[in-house]
Amino acid sequence: MMEKSSRKYRILVVDDERRMVGFIRLNLEQDGFEVVEAYNGTEALERLRDSLPDLILLDVMMPDIDGFEVLRTIREVSQVPVIMLTAKGEEDDKVKGLELGADDYITKPFSPRELVSRVRAVLRRGTSFEEDEQGVIEVDDRLKIDFGRREVWVEGKLVKLRPTEYRLLYHLVQNAGWVLTHDQILTKVWGYEYRDEPHYVRLYVNYLRKKIEKDPANPVYLLTERGVGYRFVNYKRSDSHRKGDL
Repeated sequence: MMEKSSRKYRILVVDDERRMVGFIRLNLEQDGFEVVEAYNGTEALERLRDSLPDLILLDVMMPDIDGFEVLRTIREVSQVPVIMLTAKGEEDDKVKGLELGADDYITKPFSPRELVSRVRAVLRRGTSFEEDEQGVIEVDDRLKIDFGRREVWVEGKLVKLRPTEYRLLYHLVQNAGWVLTHDQILTKVWGYEYRDEPHYVRLYVNYLRKKIEKDPANPVYLLTERGVGYRFVNYKRSDSHRKGDL
């Protein structure tokens, strides 16, 4: 579990069903969160600017602007974590939300325990990233990484990664040359709660490949070990480089 602190995390809850907002508010406040409410997409964008939430719970089905459109707009101006709320539970909706920049999704109906667990897991991913003090990692002439500064350079250009993409890349690079199983990656990057969500790994490996590989269909950095997991290419490392975090 994420350690509790004196600071209250502010959660923006966006849903046109007032009863659902009340249910979420009750359970989050009982667990020590501060809750801000919005009942449509327009209000959500206003609250984003006014309240500066630490995380957004965003319903997909809303009357004025659907959750996907709201998410697109959010991602143009902010990297605040977003968890999508969907009543459908359809794989296409889940994948669409993740591809648009959502950090997670919860399918209605959900229990208070699942709600709080998912919120804490997403917040934990954004606050407990492990810093690396070794400086710039030169994988080759094309790819350079500085985890201390959270910077990735491809062909001399800075590439913007989302927090979860950084965490995934970090653990793969720290274990370069070694295969990480799907379960190991899920536990390290997303948390133990996500051990039954293997599609997260596939999606985010694809996201990373699109950003750092010259040809994502024929990767040379992020390699697939079929039926097992993934490994980062073994590159020449300085003596000070750690041997991994397995």
